[in-house]
Amino acid sequence: MLVNIPTPMAFFLTIPISFSLKRPIPFPLNQTRVSPLLETQSQPQYTQPHDPDLPTGETPNVFASPNVRKRMADIEPMTRFPVPDVESLPEDLQERIEDETERAGFTPNVFLAYAYRPSHFRAFFDYYDALVEETELTRLEIEMIIVAVSGANDCYYCNTAHGALVRLYGDDPLLADQLISNYRNADISDRHRAMLDLAVTLTENQATVEERDLEALEDHGFSRRAIWDIGSVAAFFNLSNRMAQLADMRPNEEFHTLGRE
Repeated sequence: MLVNIPTPMAFFLTIPISFSLKRPIPFPLNQTRVSPLLETQSQPQYTQPHDPDLPTGETPNVFASPNVRKRMADIEPMTRFPVPDVESLPEDLQERIEDETERAGFTPNVFLAYAYRPSHFRAFFDYYDALVEETELTRLEIEMIIVAVSGANDCYYCNTAHGALVRLYGDDPLLADQLISNYRNADISDRHRAMLDLAVTLTENQATVEERDLEALEDHGFSRRAIWDIGSVAAFFNLSNRMAQLADMRPNEEFHTLGRE
């Protein structure tokens, strides 16, 4: 559900996308902070049909149209619980939300949703930060696990938000859709297939996990610490998926198209 990806909200379609690994969060970052991971990679360019609200021939901003802004404003972070006003939140939550909003150019809805329970907000994002900061997995591997698990759980929010991250970290516009639909048919290595086998088994039938499952991952080069990390990400996003479904969390519209070209 979560989600380090390029800014939507204020970027022009002709501006290259980039993102930062400085702070491991699951959401778009300012395009001015270029990731060392992507510095040598060509960045995707985006095009958009002419916006009738703009003069003919003018290059549009993807979010400049009043109709688009209204539609985005109508997307509630969640529908089944009240979304608190940021100004009413404890200071530390306000600071985190302000930081993420400044970096992304918009406020990722998951932050506003979890702010409903401030103590849960702190625990959720502290653990998320630990999972992506202190790990033997690559960031792409983490996002692949999240999307495969979220696909098995039919989690709209996480499939959409973290699908964007898979596209960006993997530099592949197709991989996320493959993983969401059925990771077994995805164009991935045997090593990553084994990694996702464990993550999805923990999701769908955890009681069947045995020592031989861990040994199979060791045969593919994963250490025991890395296997722990695989399980931790899978377990955490099973929690995240279920809370997103309970609350009917809605992804920001930007996530749907990011990294598809």
